[in-house]
Formats: sequence, structure tokens, C-alpha cells
Amino acid sequence: MFEALLRMNVDELIQQAAELETSNPPDEALVSWFRDGVAFVRSYSGICALFATAHADPDSALHASSTALRSAGARLLLRAQAEGTARADIDGVDLFALMSALGWLVGQPGFAPRGDHLFHVITSAILTNRPGNDIKKAT
Repeated sequence: MFEALLRMNVDELIQQAAELETSNPPDEALVSWFRDGVAFVRSYSGICALFATAHADPDSALHASSTALRSAGARLLLRAQAEGTARADIDGVDLFALMSALGWLVGQPGFAPRGDHLFHVITSAILTNRPGNDIKKAT
């Protein structure tokens, strides 16, 4: 049951990536999908470990979902890189790792209140020359 629910939500994220590819500017599409991906990871406690393991194990029941989710994010990243709005020195695996790490981190009580700030820090590091990337003092 858990696996079916997980796959359904992964499929939604993949579909969202496809829709964002055609409906939003590359940087906005990437940030929107990344935000939803972080929320997904946060919602499914333990998902980081499951997907990290599945990523490296082709025999895992979640390997196909993990690969498809990573590919969806990679397409958005490549589109933003082609437009010059995302760093050229990261790839889909890096994006997936950052999303997973941030989702886990903001799920921890000590960091939850800083979730939006940390999201902004990470996306500002991924994107280049983005309007509104003003650095604000952490509170």
C-alpha cells in the first residue's frame, strides 16, 4: 500500500515536471518543481534512504521510480542551464541529492522554522543571475 501511494506521488511529480517544461520559464519551472520535491521528501519520512538505495540498485522495486523522478528534475535543470539561469556544474543527481537533503533537514524540528530560508539559500546556489536573489540576513 505504501509503495503504491509513493509511486502515485512520484508519478505526480514527474507529470508536474513535464507540464512545467512547457508552461513556465526554465528557472521558475525548476524552482517550483524543486519546492514540491522538497515537500514530497518531507512528507515521506525515510524516503531519502529508500530512494538513495534504489538509485544505486537496479533490482530495487523503487529503482524505476527513483530514476524517473531524477530524470524529470534533470530535464528541468538542463532547460534552465541551456537558458543560462542555472549553474552548469551540477547535474540531475546533484539536484536530486539537494532536494532530498533539504526535505529531510526541514523535517527536523530544529530546522523546520528555517525551511523557507534554507530553500532560498539552496535555490539561489542552483540558479544564476535570478532577479530577486537578494541575499537577506538570516534571522
